[in-house]
Amino acid sequence: MREVYQEQLGVLADELASMSTMVGTAMERATKALLEADLALAEQVLDEDVQVDETRARVEEHAFGLLALQAPVAGDLRTVISAIHAAEDLERMGDLALHVAKAARRRHPNAVLPNDVQPYFAEMGRIAVKLAGRVHTVIRTQDVEAARGLEEDDDEMDDLHRHLFTVLMSPEWSHGVAAAVDVTLLGRFYERFADHAVSVARRVVFVVTGKMPTS
Repeated sequence: MREVYQEQLGVLADELASMSTMVGTAMERATKALLEADLALAEQVLDEDVQVDETRARVEEHAFGLLALQAPVAGDLRTVISAIHAAEDLERMGDLALHVAKAARRRHPNAVLPNDVQPYFAEMGRIAVKLAGRVHTVIRTQDVEAARGLEEDDDEMDDLHRHLFTVLMSPEWSHGVAAAVDVTLLGRFYERFADHAVSVARRVVFVVTGKMPTS
């Protein structure tokens, strides 16, 4: 019976790892669609978002089934509850990639971003994809130090996000209000994507140590 139960916990981990891969791929494609005004790629992100939603639904179904039928305690209970919360964070990461893709589609065939801010978003996209990959690894390995290491990448994302505001507030900004709004919103999407990735990593730390990191 215990072996079966551990297999069911393993299914939860598999599904969360799969979600992390899906949202990383979604953000990679959404970023490329944003930078290259690629409508087909943006549409692909929109079409595939349902897979993320369906996987979250499966995670919740499995997790609630374990809570109802197995009445887990201690570490197992932490694992099940954390899986529910992590699935929520991962779905939100998928939604944020979706928002980026929608921006690319909305402005097509025009580019969303002025040329002088495109390098910032290329780098923010790179960091976002890296974070999603590291989340996948942390879910698989439950490596506490690796989980804590995501904070550094999040700091890098925060630095880029803050720098965007200096660009927007510069007297040299000549692209108008609409472009400024787009840049502000898109920057926020990437920043929140990173925050949710860190949240998943913190839940892994909680599962392993029994303590939720506060910073």
